[in-house]
Amino acid sequence: MTLADDILLDAALTLIVIAGVLLLIRIWRGPSMLDRAVAVDVAAVLIIAGIGVDAAITRTRYYLSIMLVLAFLGFTSSVGIARFIAARDRAGTPSAEERS
Repeated sequence: MTLADDILLDAALTLIVIAGVLLLIRIWRGPSMLDRAVAVDVAAVLIIAGIGVDAAITRTRYYLSIMLVLAFLGFTSSVGIARFIAARDRAGTPSAEERS
């Protein structure tokens, strides 16, 4: 690998870590359940991106199947959470913000 590759991969990894820290703040402070659900979906994307950077650093292709499975699980969990929130809103159950 060239020096430029090392610099770009290190920069990508640094940005992923910074995004992860900001993501944890959003999960902790998120005012609604929907904000937290979106943050969990972004966490799945950051994990996949981190695995991709690791695969690029080690120059292996074995992680592709793991990345595909994680992407599928992230998508299905996002759809499940969205359906749960939509069903709760249709049922008229007040959220925590509305009860306060």
